[in-house]
Amino acid sequence: MTPETIIQVENLTKRFGQFTAVDAISFEVKKGEIFGFLGANGAGKTTAIKMLIGLSRPTTGSGKVAGFDIGKQAEQIKKNIGYMSQKFSLYNDLTVAQNIRFFGGIYGLSTKKIKEKIRVILTELDLQSVAKKPVAALPLGWKQRLAFAVSMVHEPEIVFMDEPTGGVDPSVRRQFWENIYQAAAKGRTVFVTTHYMDEAEYCDRVSIMVDGKIEALDTPNNLKNQFNATSMDEVFLKLAR
Repeated sequence: MTPETIIQVENLTKRFGQFTAVDAISFEVKKGEIFGFLGANGAGKTTAIKMLIGLSRPTTGSGKVAGFDIGKQAEQIKKNIGYMSQKFSLYNDLTVAQNIRFFGGIYGLSTKKIKEKIRVILTELDLQSVAKKPVAALPLGWKQRLAFAVSMVHEPEIVFMDEPTGGVDPSVRRQFWENIYQAAAKGRTVFVTTHYMDEAEYCDRVSIMVDGKIEALDTPNNLKNQFNATSMDEVFLKLAR
């Protein structure tokens, strides 16, 4: 890995019996990049991301995330990344402030640091008025923004996000991407999976998975030029066919 590379994957493969969910994919991600990991539902995105974050061992192939080997150093990876899952990942019965405190404790932050993080997150997201309300009472868009902030409570170099905007309306999705831009502007790498092709336009580079393989990887503009397409939807349709 070069100093500016934060993820490097070579021939990463995951099989379940006779079924190959991820088929010898290779790519790298640079520090500070918004990297889109795109594909239809069932293309293999979530299986790949589970290997990258240390939740699933590869069948074959290799990779490094934040300098740690995905096959041998899963626990170190988990401590040095942020992760926001496809399904909402906070505790609905805890208040907003309690969720921040809980996850800060999991990541080993001091009591002083946790108090500071609660103040900063509540202020940045304008959630002071609902700090003592259970998360279940928040609108979905606010929940997603809070989950994103909590995934970065320990200030990781890289944040993995598995379809974070699934089920939210387009206006909320745009607001959420503003938060992603802000994180990237601070030098954080954002690795985001999505099946919304319009979100590809917001990424620095995107890969497109089809049936477990990466069929294309470049900037959105280069991909549209390469496939003579006016949108990323068109690019995907040409690849999927």
